[in-house]
Amino acid sequence: MGFDAFRERMESAGLPELAIETFDRLYAQLLAGETGLIPEAELEPADAVPDVDELPPSLADAGRKALGRCVMIKLNGGLGTSMGLARAKSLLTVKRDLTFLDVVARHALSEGVRLVLMNSFSTEDDSRAALRQYPQLGDRRLDFLQHRVPKIATTGLGPIEWPTNPALEWNPPGHGDLFTALQTSGMLETLLSEGRDLAFVSNADNLGASIDPRLLGHVATGRMPFLMEVADRTEADRKGGHLARSKGGELLLREAAQCSEADALAFQDVERYRYFNTNNIWLDLVALRRILAERQGVLELPLIRNEKPVDPRSPESPSVFQLETAMGSAIGVLPGAAAVRVARDRFAPVKTTDDLLAVRADANVLTEDFRITPDRKRDGRPVVVKLDPRYFGRVDQLESRFPCGPPSLVECDSFVVEGDVSFGHGVRGIGAVLVRNTGAAQFKVEDGAVLGG
Repeated sequence: MGFDAFRERMESAGLPELAIETFDRLYAQLLAGETGLIPEAELEPADAVPDVDELPPSLADAGRKALGRCVMIKLNGGLGTSMGLARAKSLLTVKRDLTFLDVVARHALSEGVRLVLMNSFSTEDDSRAALRQYPQLGDRRLDFLQHRVPKIATTGLGPIEWPTNPALEWNPPGHGDLFTALQTSGMLETLLSEGRDLAFVSNADNLGASIDPRLLGHVATGRMPFLMEVADRTEADRKGGHLARSKGGELLLREAAQCSEADALAFQDVERYRYFNTNNIWLDLVALRRILAERQGVLELPLIRNEKPVDPRSPESPSVFQLETAMGSAIGVLPGAAAVRVARDRFAPVKTTDDLLAVRADANVLTEDFRITPDRKRDGRPVVVKLDPRYFGRVDQLESRFPCGPPSLVECDSFVVEGDVSFGHGVRGIGAVLVRNTGAAQFKVEDGAVLGG
């Protein structure tokens, strides 16, 4: 099977030549039998990663001076379908009647940095409309579009045909598309022409990812092209991607999809592989432009091959390959790229309704400069929330069972709910809380109840 059918489909969809060439490179690897797996035998632990608190205090002053040169890029392509949403996850209310996007925009304004979203085809219109309520952001362009690529039939390796829902014939190419989309959209040149030569990139649903003057100063004075924030892995992070080194000593990122079943135990060893990628990335855009020009626009990020049903909601639908790349894997291909260890509170993504309840509750506070941080009483400890997915898995289910808002969790270590339970006004959790309802009828926790303790 040749690439012509893919090229024709991508050209018909209006995709730019650089995006097509990038996909062609990954497809050629698939045809050659490459799986994207990174064997354990080729890796060593990534020790001696410097800590952000060990950086010279003077870097914070350098970072504050560089705020006018900085752009905050938020990866805003997700719909939150796993939580039952049908529009941009960033438009979900998260704190004090503010959405993720509200908090992001207000934080950018409070720091005086430029804001740009990388949207997907599914989030573009709604997100643009939401930002119109912030004229302070200016009348300049505030977003650019992530590309999409064809799904590949595992039988025959041609473009999948799915006439019942043609949108499912495409998949996003992963956050590694950032580097291609910055170029094809013209956003890279736009930012540089404005004097914005430093970028902080993070996920829109991670409200722990705020502008840190020390890290900005570190990139501004060190002139490194790429800096990845990593945090300590815990047992909860066993299945997530981790930082490692090649046998030659170079840093690299290995994602779960790049690990074979035979290497799974080593992959999940949080003592051996101590750090995970928070997906908070700092970039020197001048250096990035130079490197991209030297490589004809293609960074050649490592392949990630995912095998899935063409319709995620129908496991029996035909199997396809989705070819992706990870933004963080650029640490292994950009000369001078580095990593820095940061506190866990800079990684607070909302992937489930468990995460959403934890962020909405008082265990996390919204600061005056619009950052989400753990309440000071908690000494940085996150509260563990586990809700029964049968009754709380979707946002509408969560909100119907907490009609008066979240319980107080500031004194809570863990909040676990099993079965169908609703909660009244002013409920408070202390220590380890377990609420279990084994009956068929919904149980209600009354107003003012104190649980645990």
